Amino acid sequence: MVVTTESPIRVFLVDDHRATLWGLERLIDSAAGRMRLVGSATSMAELLSSPDSREADVIVLDLDLGGLDSSTSLADLQRTLNARILVLTGARDLDVHRRAVLAGARGVVRKEEPVDVLLRAIEKVHEGDVWVNRALIGDIMDMLTGARPADDEHSARIASLTPKEHEVIAAVVRHRGAKSLIIAEGLGISEHTLRNHLTVIYHKLELHGRLDLYVYAKEHGLGAADQ
Repeated sequence: MVVTTESPIRVFLVDDHRATLWGLERLIDSAAGRMRLVGSATSMAELLSSPDSREADVIVLDLDLGGLDSSTSLADLQRTLNARILVLTGARDLDVHRRAVLAGARGVVRKEEPVDVLLRAIEKVHEGDVWVNRALIGDIMDMLTGARPADDEHSARIASLTPKEHEVIAAVVRHRGAKSLIIAEGLGISEHTLRNHLTVIYHKLELHGRLDLYVYAKEHGLGAADQ
């Protein structure tokens, strides 16, 4: 009879708060036999320069490192390292979680979750599963199966829009070519408030002006219900 034992999951931790990092290290140590801490870092640069990160099976990465969004570096991490990335965040916004997964994270755990949730998430991600909020399961499954490869990026952007921003887009489509004052009056807001809404919308949809917004809205059916 041959008895085989599974190797512990090699975990690397990244968090810019040393007290939090210390607690995470103790948590992984408490799961000895199931997991093994191979290293830790307090910045993205430190992570990438650490030889220990090359040994990791799972990297637990704080999404907010020194005020910077770590999800913007996930593509570089995937090209450089073989580990699966599990994001740890204090954000409850599902759009933040969605962006992290679309950028390459295999899972998202909120910092307020019980510690055993993080341990289970590490195990599941190591096994090849995805660990996300239930509300995102459908989106993530579509992404992994390739059901909507061309639309994933646009879907994530559009999903980030608020009801008020949808209303503003509908007004822009409805009053194509009209002056801002007319659009603002139709919405019952000031021109200044309209400009603020449009600035946020342009940023979310990665557009450069009202003409771009009009074309984008027509292509993706935004504001159609108000036509």
